[in-house]
Order: sequence, then structure tokens, then C-alpha cells
Amino acid sequence: MKKLEIYVNSFFDSVIIESSNDDVNVGQYVVIESDKGNFVGQVIRVDSEKNLNSDYKILNLATDKDINKSHSNELKAAEALVEIRKIACKLELDMSFVGASFSLDKKRLYISFVSDNRVDFRELAKRLAQKYHTRIELRQIGVRDKAKKVGGIGPCGLLLCCNRFLNDFSSVSINMAKNQLLALNPTKINGVCGRLMCCLNYENDIYKEARKNMPKIGNLIETDAGTGKVIDIDVFKKTCKVELPNKSVIVINVEDNNGKAKWCFRIWFKNISEWWMVLFFFR
Repeated sequence: MKKLEIYVNSFFDSVIIESSNDDVNVGQYVVIESDKGNFVGQVIRVDSEKNLNSDYKILNLATDKDINKSHSNELKAAEALVEIRKIACKLELDMSFVGASFSLDKKRLYISFVSDNRVDFRELAKRLAQKYHTRIELRQIGVRDKAKKVGGIGPCGLLLCCNRFLNDFSSVSINMAKNQLLALNPTKINGVCGRLMCCLNYENDIYKEARKNMPKIGNLIETDAGTGKVIDIDVFKKTCKVELPNKSVIVINVEDNNGKAKWCFRIWFKNISEWWMVLFFFR
């Protein structure tokens, strides 16, 4: 058995199917069966590391007739997408359409769209069913799913991770950017979808582990030159910049400061007056 990654169309993207047929290789077209109908897809990768899609299975190698019919359906779906946008505009629906696809037998038309709000598209579905005499299925997707379908170039200059190899979207939080000492500027940490970049998740655990024995920015620390305030840290060099009371800045090694650990904790007591307690930790 081998895992095949098969590109279907703009609606379904690629699916991962297990096959025991040794005749199926990269570049070949196959007929895929699913609960949403039959489709023609092209094998783009063998032994994919992505998760299997259990709802799909390969029926057989596609014939020339199947391939021609699939290409014809794609052209008709593209034409239908233009009409769909026109009808939605007349109905004043706030919908941004991403893709449309007919099943191989043209008994179903699948449409994906993006919207910031919930949309009542019942009238749109009714008009489309009357026009195309087929079953209509509209699916609202998120902006991250749209980026995965459409693709593009990320800030790093490479193809989008979600479009290239990601199978599922992992949770990404602003704390991951903070852990990696990134500027909290949306133009720097957001992807083309407008959400936090998925790649913030890749090195987060490494940064968290590296920062365990590092002082936090803003903490008071004890140095050979006196007590100062941490204004910057380098987790890989294990160094930090410290501002002394005379406004001078020094760089010290966290692991080697005459054997002293360097962070202090400021504790605020809400009573008669303000108290300061500095705790020094020694190795």
C-alpha cells in the first residue's frame, strides 16, 4: 500500500488516498469516489507524509473520455462562477467566492466562499438550482482556508506553507511571537491571509526551552557593574543587554557572571507604602 497525494480541483484541493495499485504513478489521472460524487484527479506525489482522507477512494485510472469531461466541467464551473458573482451582487450578499466545481456527472455544483459574517444564501442557492438544474452546495470557509486554496508567496519569499505542505492548521497565538522576541507589528507577524503566520509555531518550543534560564526584559539583575535593568536578550548567545543607573548599557553572559544568577523579582505590596524585595539566586 502506498499513500498518494492527488490534486482534484479548486474546491477540494488535494486529497491523500491509500492505494495498492502499482500502476498508479505521479502524473497519471484517476477517478476518485467520495460521498460528494465522483471526480477526476491527478497524482502529484507518492508516499506523502500527510494524513489520509478516509472519505475518498480510487475507482480506476481515468480514461481519455473521463479526462476530457473533467476539463470541460472545469471550464463550465469557471463560467458559472462569473454568473454566481453577478447573482450574489444583485442580491447584495457580502460573499467573496473562491472556487466552484462540478462533479463528474454534473449532478452537483460545489461553491466555496469567504465572508466576515453569517450569510443567508438560500435565495442564491434557489436561483442557481433553477439556472443549472443541479444540486447546489455552498460552503463558507475561513481566510486561512482561502489562502491554502489560492496559494501565494509568503514574507519569506517561499510558497505558502499551507498551500505547499500543511494538512491541518495548528493553533497560533500572539504569545508565540512574544516568546520569539518579534516586533508585535501586524505587517511583520501576519501572513497573506491576515492571520498570524503558521510558521510562528515551528520554533516556539525551542525558544521556550532556551528562555527558561534567561531573565525577562524589564527585570532588575545584579551584575559586576551594579544592579541594572534588562532591556534586551539574545536567547541563543545567552546574553542580555543591561542598562545601569548611569544610563550606560553593558552586555553580559547569563551563564557566566561570576557564578551569579542575575535576575531579581520586584514585588509590589499594596499597603501603607511601596515595598521592594530583591531576591538573588546563586548557582
